[in-house]
Amino acid sequence: MILAGDIGGTNTRLAFFEGTPQRPVPVVTKVFPSRNHSGLEEILRIFLAEHQRPVGAAAFGIAGPVKDGRCQTPNLPWIVDSTSVARCLGLPAAGLLNDLEANAHGIAVLGPNDFITLYEGAPGASGNRALISAGTGLGEAGLVAEGNEYRPYASEGGHADFAPRTEEEVALLRYLWQFFDHVSYERVLSGPGLNNIYQFLRDTGRADEPASLAEELARRDPPRVIAEHGLQGDSPICALAMEMFVSIYGAETGNLALRAMATGGVYLGGGVAPKILPKLQDPAFLKAFRAKGRLSNFLEAVPVRVIMNDQTALLGAARVAFLASLKSWIAGAE
Repeated sequence: MILAGDIGGTNTRLAFFEGTPQRPVPVVTKVFPSRNHSGLEEILRIFLAEHQRPVGAAAFGIAGPVKDGRCQTPNLPWIVDSTSVARCLGLPAAGLLNDLEANAHGIAVLGPNDFITLYEGAPGASGNRALISAGTGLGEAGLVAEGNEYRPYASEGGHADFAPRTEEEVALLRYLWQFFDHVSYERVLSGPGLNNIYQFLRDTGRADEPASLAEELARRDPPRVIAEHGLQGDSPICALAMEMFVSIYGAETGNLALRAMATGGVYLGGGVAPKILPKLQDPAFLKAFRAKGRLSNFLEAVPVRVIMNDQTALLGAARVAFLASLKSWIAGAE
């Protein structure tokens, strides 16, 4: 029995899996609000008490940089250590990897119906791939082409400097400097980032905030409210915020494609992309994606797809645990 987890700033998902590395099958799944708990070990103890099953191997994707099996999460007050997690599970070792790396592993087990194509790119496109995911934070990862397989690698590109491309985005950067010493892409390209863009438009007088909208924002999750009204088109300020957000999303997706030499395609994962799919299908996203001067022709050949399966990181972590278990079994047999 494989135990896998997807640890995000908002939710932590745990699941038991059966099957194979190519086809992990969830048996039991549960979602925990991350901030309601002191750490991963506390969540694991609750989960294992509810579902008493023997754990053969385990792996967890986590939203943050993982170094030497340890992660201090930027969006949670947690320190997760693979040695401590393994001890909690009674295992000799447990896998801990960046959540986008886990997402990248998960792509290998998805089917055609798990994707929506925004742009077909060149016929038979092959080579490296890349993955960008806006959610509670902004994650980026690459997949190096090695024959017919892909080797995922982690990145913390979401924390790289935000690079404005227009006078409006320069004004946004100056506005955010009032609140942050370092303005990364995550500050504008995430759920909280959408709210930052909205506040910029409101506070600089670029758009008016109706009293009814202010009241709704105080009652509900602001990024969700802004996205809903932006998609419905019934709020000018929310529509403007969404337009700026989508344009920046397209630009950074193009940046990542260049950095990773992603001739095989770029994937949009995370919780935001599926929810704002109609906006991503507007011309603004692809226009910003391709606007790279002398390398614009390069981007015109790169396929762009949205991952619609919200279990991709969990499936990827399960795949990693399955592969580790298989390697251990082979080593023992030898």
